Amino acid sequence: MTTLDDKINEHFAGFVVRKDLVKAVKGNAIVPTYVLEYLLGQYCATDDEASIATGIETVKDILRKHYVHRSEAGLVQSTIKERGRYKVIDQVSVALNEKTDAYEAVFENLGIKRVAIDSGTVKAHPKLLVTGIWCIADVQYEFSEDSRISPWIIDILKPIQIARVDYDGYRETRDRFTTDEWIDLLMQTIGFDPIAFGRRSKLLQLMRLIPFVERNYNIIELGPKGTGKSHIYSEFSPHGQLISGGEITVPKLFVNNSNGRIGLVGFWDVVAFDEFAGREKTANKALVDIMKNYMANKQFSRGVNPMGAEASFAFVGNTDHNVPWMLKNSDLFEALPKQFHDSAFIDRLHAYLPGWEVDIIRGEMFTSGYGFIVDYLAEILRHLRAEDFSNRPDRYFTVPVQTHIRDRAAINKTMSGLLKLIFPNGGETEAEVEELLRLAIECRKRVKDQLLRIDSTFDDADFHYVALDGSKRKVTTLEEEEFPQFYHRRSGDQEAILPGEPPVFPNATQSVEEAGSVDKEAAKAFSPKPGHVVFAENRKGISFDKIFGPWTDGASQITITDPYIRKFYQARNVMEFIEMLVRRKEPEDQVAVHLVTVPDDGGIQDQRECLDGIAEACTGTGVDFTWAFDGTGGIHGRDITADTGWKMVLDRGLDIFQPIPRKPNGFSLGERMQEHRMIRSFYITYVSVSDQEI
Repeated sequence: MTTLDDKINEHFAGFVVRKDLVKAVKGNAIVPTYVLEYLLGQYCATDDEASIATGIETVKDILRKHYVHRSEAGLVQSTIKERGRYKVIDQVSVALNEKTDAYEAVFENLGIKRVAIDSGTVKAHPKLLVTGIWCIADVQYEFSEDSRISPWIIDILKPIQIARVDYDGYRETRDRFTTDEWIDLLMQTIGFDPIAFGRRSKLLQLMRLIPFVERNYNIIELGPKGTGKSHIYSEFSPHGQLISGGEITVPKLFVNNSNGRIGLVGFWDVVAFDEFAGREKTANKALVDIMKNYMANKQFSRGVNPMGAEASFAFVGNTDHNVPWMLKNSDLFEALPKQFHDSAFIDRLHAYLPGWEVDIIRGEMFTSGYGFIVDYLAEILRHLRAEDFSNRPDRYFTVPVQTHIRDRAAINKTMSGLLKLIFPNGGETEAEVEELLRLAIECRKRVKDQLLRIDSTFDDADFHYVALDGSKRKVTTLEEEEFPQFYHRRSGDQEAILPGEPPVFPNATQSVEEAGSVDKEAAKAFSPKPGHVVFAENRKGISFDKIFGPWTDGASQITITDPYIRKFYQARNVMEFIEMLVRRKEPEDQVAVHLVTVPDDGGIQDQRECLDGIAEACTGTGVDFTWAFDGTGGIHGRDITADTGWKMVLDRGLDIFQPIPRKPNGFSLGERMQEHRMIRSFYITYVSVSDQEI
């Protein structure tokens, strides 16, 4: 157990569970995570290993005895008949039989229909009338000579859910955790190990929860396969419903005119559309029109009185192409079906979550730590839906009133959702508000910028916010910074590639191509400049060539000062820096590279072997690598100084890349090419040494 796990168990005893236990008990029982965690919360809500082991066996026994497998439905039916009564765990739905004026239930896996259920149970759990709900039920069998009477009867039915939730206690206990600890607790709750994610990646994961905590919130996530886009909506909450994008109808989603029964939006907090993308798919025009009206006005109508609902929409799907291809040839919504690739529909989306920034899910990304029982957190989030936190950032920043009303509303809803998740009891600092506000604006900007490519009638929007001192702070999307040459294409443009701005180094270079080229002629034509550049987390396309090459070209002596060249991956960064120098220099040129670092008290022998290995690898390359431990023991900063007159001050040193996912077959472009790795957030300040005494 980690220190955080200890803290979680101390303050939320009884409402947390060790997340790896779900896999231990699931077996071949195809039940949602919240069902399993409900049971684990009953029997394994402790940090005592012996009690956990006993609890796991109890839960396994319950699933073994009472979970109904489709293949064993006949056996379970026989057991109910022979015993007269038996407890089952199954997905149950209810319909009204108008001929008998009675409610009848259907047990999905058990395969029995026309099961008598009393109206009181139906009134207590109206969602049974809309779709299947996982329940624990006592089913009786009483045979009757009257063929019109079903022998199946429900005695007791209880949906899988937490019985007691202390909302005020939850909020107050939040103050016992730092912001980083709370974010990590939420990450562990959804099943992920926080160590495997950077700060921005964690926030993107948590954005998937906003529909559960914010009413009438519309979010879309498009990206590569295997990134877990639908996991949250299918496994996380009993208040969310995941449906296939091609299987929905107007009566099922909104209202059935034949009987006046309201559809999914009236009973669920979140309706998520899986596999929503696909250019070959078609959608009913009436469905699209009603969806657009509902997403804009929270109301829908089919020729009768308008109805209102609070359900949020989440649209998830796979993209067919990578981001630069989409930006060059179409837009970031190009994978949507034709009927939904519509400016009016897209404009009603509050946020576009960039799915291409989310890593493909790997085994080592799952946590074995403690997190909330998901059903417990689901009830908390549902309670918070009634509140509005959108005005809380006004203490520090404002979104200009001239911002389009739909853009401003989208930013406010995303911001409110993030604050509910991370700061349910307030207490956020100015820096924390700014971080979330930039993300909220960025996710709406991504929607609006693509609309400008799709529909020429939309006006340009200046996405920024204003601090209390009156300073205007501009917001850009990550792909705008990464692919400026493609990003600013507009509807009606004839050229696929337009001049892009801002360049990759707004203060220090002229363009991506000039800074990144290893072509000798291009290098000679480029004149590096001083400046300060900040790089956002999760960006790709960055390499040592681009950020160091032009400033080190022609150098005969380079000094790297970094106290944290201790582990293998840190030494590998130094080796890749030298590889960059070898590629860029002329074969006959000699470059001396000297590293000044600090000894690793816990592994100095391994550290020495790594650094000596680099020196040996440089033999015959024209690069002479030497290293030394700092004699004063007082170095803290990280910088690179070249005798060309440039000094590069680095907050992270050479450690700018996120860990590279290990592939079982060993093939990974990220291992071979820096441009295919995601970066950490970092900055570089380029200083002319002639202007400053070193």
